[in-house]
Amino acid sequence: MIEVEQYTKLYGDMIAVNGLSFTVPAGEVVGLVGPNGAGKTTTLRALAGILQPTSGSIRIAGIDLKTQPVQAKARLAFIPDEPQLFDYLTVTEHLQFVARLYGVEDAGPRIPILLEELELTPKRDALPPELSRGMKQKLAIACGLLHRPSVVLLDEPLTGLDPVGIRRMKETITARARDGAAVVLSSHLLHLVEELCTRILVIRRGQAVAFGTIDEIVAARPELHGFTLEAMFIALTGDGTSEPASA
Repeated sequence: MIEVEQYTKLYGDMIAVNGLSFTVPAGEVVGLVGPNGAGKTTTLRALAGILQPTSGSIRIAGIDLKTQPVQAKARLAFIPDEPQLFDYLTVTEHLQFVARLYGVEDAGPRIPILLEELELTPKRDALPPELSRGMKQKLAIACGLLHRPSVVLLDEPLTGLDPVGIRRMKETITARARDGAAVVLSSHLLHLVEELCTRILVIRRGQAVAFGTIDEIVAARPELHGFTLEAMFIALTGDGTSEPASA
């Protein structure tokens, strides 16, 4: 589970995120959407423990991220939109390295299963410079999933993937939620959000303007009835069209 209470992040006098509160129970996929500059990446980095909140609290699997950062981070995986890999480690060596970091005792049998799931088996001995952008993304995701995280944070996970890779990645995301992980998926691909996510968190200028299932959002805002998700997004995030809402 992810629990965020009144998360606020300031950069000097600039408010990047302001009083954001929401929860993601185990087994749920929440879509984090908003226009460029809305605070999505700042929120994801805070959930991953990379950025410290100016105020508010974040709990990962019941563990306070501020007071017990190591324990909390051990239970999550953050896959950014730009894979961070080591040029001198092969695909398999990346996973072996992550296994040592997290103390994954059954890494031996798990590594080939993950390689097969993410279609990396033919590239198991390749170095990152030899991989396509999509293959690098798959490797980063495999590394993130190796230790069976309770929380999975994904920033534009389909970047660089071909149609077959996109289908496989969607299966991987839903499988982790089905196994009990709390998943936050940030993407500009609204059709992906609509297909995979159980609830949607829409933010604008660092504040929540809607949170819930599509039906719940429409029930709270009848003027959105009959809108597509794209039209809802435009209505909720356009200047002057919506007031901040509690999440």
